[in-house]
Amino acid sequence: MISRLSAISFNTFREAVRDRVLYNLILFALLLVASAPLFGEISIGLEKIILVNVGLSAISLFGIIIAIFIGIGLVAKEIEKKTLYTILSRPVRRWEFIAGKYIGLVMTLVVNAAFMAVGFYLALLMVSRGLGKDDAALLVGIYFIILEFLVVTSITLLFSSFSTPIFSAIFAFALFVIGTFADDLRNFAWAATGLTRWFSTAVVYLVPNFASLNVISQVAHGQPVSGRLILFNTIYALLYSAAAIAGAVLIFERRNLK
Repeated sequence: MISRLSAISFNTFREAVRDRVLYNLILFALLLVASAPLFGEISIGLEKIILVNVGLSAISLFGIIIAIFIGIGLVAKEIEKKTLYTILSRPVRRWEFIAGKYIGLVMTLVVNAAFMAVGFYLALLMVSRGLGKDDAALLVGIYFIILEFLVVTSITLLFSSFSTPIFSAIFAFALFVIGTFADDLRNFAWAATGLTRWFSTAVVYLVPNFASLNVISQVAHGQPVSGRLILFNTIYALLYSAAAIAGAVLIFERRNLK
């Protein structure tokens, strides 16, 4: 089982690399480093805050786009090229195929985030003329962004297990946008009454809480992130991703591929 999962995962990773995703993001990292001196022209004390906000937001945005636009084709491409039938004709179970695709895309996103993080810290080094202990706290923001990737990838794979690539992209992106405003949605649910409150409360629990994973502004201003929040977000992202992947497996197991 492990050998089959690893084979599908690494094959998915190699396919993503051949799509030249990594090269585009390395270019982003180089552009970020090259533009670092521009932040020095801003008022003293603001250049670092702006760089952190722009850099981490770019890492998040690029990763989300990659997760959605590569994730929607993980199943559809295999069906379109007829390679899925060859894979499943071997001793490979459908859940292993879905899990392997998920792990492979997550590996790609983690590598992408690592490349962009290196470029981000190089830019930060140029602007700040050095790195301090406080800059290590920025890794928490990057870690939360990776947790975002886990959730978004699982959601995209869930939709792609039963829908077309176009609709999968629309659904996944819409869910990401709604989840970004999860705090506002929760406040609306508390303020609502009757049937509206029940419905909005159900939506709050179903929609992924990306607002909790966004600490970019907090770390940019040097505010510490509590260990409790780190633990909560880690458990939440893992459980939500596992639930979404389980849903994708259940749907894909019952899907007629003929």
